[in-house]
Amino acid sequence: MQLRHLATGAAVIALTASLSSCGFDYATERDYTPGSGANSRVGTVDVLSAVVVSAEEGSGTFVASLSNNDADTEQTFTGVSGGQDATITAATFDPVAIAPGGLVNLAEPAANIVLEGDFTSGDFVPLAIDFGNGDRVMIEVPVVPDDVGYWAGMDASGSTTTTDADTEADAS
Repeated sequence: MQLRHLATGAAVIALTASLSSCGFDYATERDYTPGSGANSRVGTVDVLSAVVVSAEEGSGTFVASLSNNDADTEQTFTGVSGGQDATITAATFDPVAIAPGGLVNLAEPAANIVLEGDFTSGDFVPLAIDFGNGDRVMIEVPVVPDDVGYWAGMDASGSTTTTDADTEADAS
């Protein structure tokens, strides 16, 4: 009789241990890339480690890596703007080609995609990222300071602004 209780107890312990560690939708089964940028993997092009690098309130530079999941067709990054009623605009920039199955890092070489709007370092801003194939990716992107770590010196917003004094100096 004792052996029977012992066997039953051992079976219960074995089942409890295995069932308590089994299940579905564990964190180890989901994509997770630790980092300070935001990621979106919903379209043909993945937007990875997206941030706005900002040296001063109201302006910054959009930086991200763009991964083309289509192994046969080149994709093009054509625009970025404020999403969900955010008043964020981008200065004009040349479309960025992404080779079939390729990756483009907008930081190296610097694409200098300058944004202006109502944001400051520490905010999260909703952005709409547009591609030439018609895809639009909506993503909440952190605004990071221009003076720390990897992002130091990447804000091109100050270098693209020209004043009347600069124009007059160039004309001389």
